[in-house]
Amino acid sequence: MVVPKLYSQFSAVDVKVLSSKLVKPAYNAGAAPATASADEYIPLSIFDSVTYKMQMAIIYAFPPPAPPSTATIENGLAAVLAEYRVFAGQLGEAPDGTPAVLLNDRGARFVEASVDANLVDMAPAKPTPELLRLHPDLEEELQEVVLLQLTRFRCGSLAVGFTSNHVVADGHATSIFLVAWGRATRGLPPVHHQAGLFKPSASPRVDFDHRSREWYRPSPAEKHGHGCGEGAVENIVIHKAHLTKDFFAVLRARASEGRGRPFSRFETILAHLSRTMSQIRLSVDGRHRLVLLAEYFGNLVLRAFPTATVVDLLGRPLKHAAQSIHDAVARADGAYFQSFVDFASSGAVEKEGLETTAVLKDVLCPDLEVDSWLTFPFYELDFGAGSPSYFMPSYFPTEGMLFLVPSYLGDGSVDAFVPVFEHNLEAFKQCCYSME
Repeated sequence: MVVPKLYSQFSAVDVKVLSSKLVKPAYNAGAAPATASADEYIPLSIFDSVTYKMQMAIIYAFPPPAPPSTATIENGLAAVLAEYRVFAGQLGEAPDGTPAVLLNDRGARFVEASVDANLVDMAPAKPTPELLRLHPDLEEELQEVVLLQLTRFRCGSLAVGFTSNHVVADGHATSIFLVAWGRATRGLPPVHHQAGLFKPSASPRVDFDHRSREWYRPSPAEKHGHGCGEGAVENIVIHKAHLTKDFFAVLRARASEGRGRPFSRFETILAHLSRTMSQIRLSVDGRHRLVLLAEYFGNLVLRAFPTATVVDLLGRPLKHAAQSIHDAVARADGAYFQSFVDFASSGAVEKEGLETTAVLKDVLCPDLEVDSWLTFPFYELDFGAGSPSYFMPSYFPTEGMLFLVPSYLGDGSVDAFVPVFEHNLEAFKQCCYSME
């Protein structure tokens, strides 16, 4: 991987690891479970089974004066793990062989590190391979669900590199955990909702085509490992498209012209970006669609598939693309989620040999996977010294996986993190920042 010269200063700095340990849950008196072993487990839900099997990494930076001592933050982590035990467990199998999270209280991997330099002089403005040095080693065989690294800089700044297994929790759930970690560090109780089971309807009805959305029947070539995009990672760069508040306001006005209610930030920005790309898959949160509390912990996401021809996307007004996105998300309603539950519980997946479409590849040929973090409370992580100076996903060289994140500027602007092939970068930037 060729690292841009802009970040060569960071690559030359030594990140010194001071310690590495497992932080186990710290239970209040009388609150500890009777046993914490492989005999206690939570089966993975049907929503967990159709998500990406990946270790999702994010990065925080806190300016001086730094948050409290490492020991205080560690104690907060131990306290919150007692409430969110799946993040202190391990992925494994239930006695009947089904995938599960073992509630064995193994703990979260906690690494303490230091850098003899100032964060402001070297912190990259966008994800680069060097950011992975602010995380525990993710190349080893991972035993823990959560791994994190606290790196303190000479100036007093603190970087927090956090990774968690996506199979255990989606972005919404992870953001809830992070806020609870900050609250626990400050001595406040976490807000927590115990996950329940997803049950089929009394009279199951499958009203939608889940065989071509959440699952698919693999071809013989795919069964033998001939996927697309393998080995292409060295040609992928991550561009941070900063869409200013004023730029977005004009986009929104154009997209919503003649419409009584303006399109959302997500619909507007994605409509604009989709005109530079191909087929898109949108993550849709099912918490309110299945009438569950917003604090539900786990995966509860399905995908919507807006459709439009290239001629329409390029030749018709922006509001056409925005409306197609709006309609696709609206179709993924409570009835769709319940239909998914009914289909997943019917036995058809196993009988027909279907496999999940959520397969992580270097290239998502030709899909664009879109995850919006615009409404998640990631910026509310507060260890006692205030909100982070910036937050973003760490380096993820997967062409076609796009993240929308509120800008650290806090002025209403949005950052779109877009992995693209290096030879396509200039063309994408010209389209992205053009109103035409």
